[in-house]
Amino acid sequence: MPLTLDDLRPNPGSNRGKRRVGRGHGSGRGKTAGRGTKGQNSRSGGGVRIGFEGGQLPIQQRLPYKRGFTNIWATQWETVNIGRLAELDVDGPITPEVLHKLGVTRGTRFPVKILGNGEISTAVTVHAHAVSKGAQASIEAAGGSVTLLERDDEWTSARPRSRRLPLSRELKELRVGKVGGPTRREAEAQLKNREAKEA
Repeated sequence: MPLTLDDLRPNPGSNRGKRRVGRGHGSGRGKTAGRGTKGQNSRSGGGVRIGFEGGQLPIQQRLPYKRGFTNIWATQWETVNIGRLAELDVDGPITPEVLHKLGVTRGTRFPVKILGNGEISTAVTVHAHAVSKGAQASIEAAGGSVTLLERDDEWTSARPRSRRLPLSRELKELRVGKVGGPTRREAEAQLKNREAKEA
């Protein structure tokens, strides 16, 4: 017999049925449906909001020193100390590509900054996107040189607050985004035609 769509079945255990509560005491979850007897959490719409501690000063207000946030758009620098550079056996300049090839950095898409932890006694030529003053002084004191590269990574441009472009008053009047309304491209074409006629 040929295989048809109704012959297909998911693997055993991959899909579990929804727990049906309140369907008789023979099911084991009838009557109070696993909610217990009375109380706020037994009612529909019961419960308290996240962070509510019964009127007590919540933890986010009890700990005022927990401030700020983590910037998810912060530049992902690859930091390399001069002590690590001294350990490398490289002929020629030390570039981000060389550092990635030797396994020092995660990849060439990340900008590289040279820091001054450690000591260096050999003359090296370093190409990096940024360097601390102490690291540059140590490299130049050992007879080396530092060349700053222009950054072209993905963190050089600011992220938009939203992928959706704001609608102007004219686009709103044309009902862009509404049911039966024109697309943004069509509305912009209409506005260009209107401006051309007026001119």
